[in-house]
Amino acid sequence: MPFAEAADGAALHYLMYGSGEPLVLIAGQSNDHHWWDPVRADFAAHFTTLVLDHRGTGGSDRPDTDTYSTPGFARDVLAVLDHAGIDRAHVYGTSMGGRIAQWLAADHPDRVGRLVLGCTSPGGPHAVERGPEVWEALIQADPDAVRRALLTFMYTPGWQAEQERARPGREFHTLGDATMPAYARRRHLRASARHDAWDALTRIKAPTLIVHGTDDVFNPTANAPLIAARVPDARTLLVPGARHAYFEEFADVATPPVLEFLAQAPLP
Repeated sequence: MPFAEAADGAALHYLMYGSGEPLVLIAGQSNDHHWWDPVRADFAAHFTTLVLDHRGTGGSDRPDTDTYSTPGFARDVLAVLDHAGIDRAHVYGTSMGGRIAQWLAADHPDRVGRLVLGCTSPGGPHAVERGPEVWEALIQADPDAVRRALLTFMYTPGWQAEQERARPGREFHTLGDATMPAYARRRHLRASARHDAWDALTRIKAPTLIVHGTDDVFNPTANAPLIAARVPDARTLLVPGARHAYFEEFADVATPPVLEFLAQAPLP
């Protein structure tokens, strides 16, 4: 298994699939590379596709130190790219992965080709926050109740029921890495909550596509136009009826235009 070394010495686990121009897929908060399992092959059919485990998750180191932030996660991605010998890559980040991708594109424009920001937020005081009912569902004492709430925020009830009928007990990869220690979960949550790239968004030079489900309350859809107004010449794709995990449930709607966007111009 390949491991890169972060600036602070943390080992960062990553995997590569497919061939073609490089594409980095960045997962959401408290999740590892399995976040992308349902759709990774669709991208690997066209690109050399790199997925990684954030620090604190999967096969990466889990330091209990103050090294967790969205700009810090972006530097971790750079360390992985360096180790893989990739000078420039397309980047697709969803949820907290989209927050990380914002810093990657703003602070390191020479490393990013085309950029896709999915179901994400600019963070800070300008962002549209999730409602109190979402927070209340997430802080319940019963872990099974929290899991059920997360599933509802991620997927439509009909699709979720269909999946569970077809594959009883199937694993949903967007609910968090179950092996994470509690301190790492807290550090991920704090990193995401402290994200504020409002000013940085105007520095993004990469051609950018913003994707969001119209029924996302976990990260409200109203954040999509906020980002689009800040990133020069950004385009927006709204996926009708989709919740937070639009990229999985609505892959047949969302993935083709993302692939088309990524393929529009070769990397310089």
